Amino acid sequence: MAIVLETKSLKKDYGGKIALSGIDLCLPSGKIIGLLGSNGSGKTTLLKLAAGLLAPTGGEIRVCGMEIGVETKRAVSFLPERTYLNDWMRVMDIMEYFDDFYEDFDREAAHSMLSHLGVDERARLKTLSKGTKEKVQLVLVMSRHAKLYLLDEPIAGVDPVAREYILNTIVANYNPEASVIISTHLIADVEKVLDSFLFIRDGRIIMQSDVDKAKEEYGKSVDEIFREVYRCSEKA
Repeated sequence: MAIVLETKSLKKDYGGKIALSGIDLCLPSGKIIGLLGSNGSGKTTLLKLAAGLLAPTGGEIRVCGMEIGVETKRAVSFLPERTYLNDWMRVMDIMEYFDDFYEDFDREAAHSMLSHLGVDERARLKTLSKGTKEKVQLVLVMSRHAKLYLLDEPIAGVDPVAREYILNTIVANYNPEASVIISTHLIADVEKVLDSFLFIRDGRIIMQSDVDKAKEEYGKSVDEIFREVYRCSEKA
């Protein structure tokens, strides 16, 4: 099984504030992986390092066996937490932009997903609800034939129905030879689609496991395990 993301003693600090403190990971292809932790735990920093938007302070990080650079950016499809698209643009204009910019963008897949989600491609972003904007961004990201999809809080701030749509879209449309990392603090909502998970706290991985293995061992949901492990790490 190919390794899509590997880190060794990965560190990142912002002017003395430590965001990641010696992360060691080896994540395989073909998995949906939850990067789970509270706000400020280091989730976004890890994803931005993998996407090539930040440089590490120390240690190593590789995507598909390659050091971060132009080639890894071709392999990664990144959904940031905040909307970065211009509100005045129509959905069809944004699709045109992605089609021009990314060689691996599948326009037919994007059309199909938007139609299934009931999104009007002629609409301007500023006329859409927050949930629909989230859907549009996700469709654009998932319509690339990437090796690694990095989704930063894709279900935060949207209603339960929109969350269900978003999670179903992820499961139904990602490349089975790729992996998806979903960063979130909404564990109960996302755990049903996960193959494995990482718990991150204060820039450290405090637990890593396959979902089925952890449920069998603890006899609890991932959300319940998370709360228990976080409480124990607080006392440590």
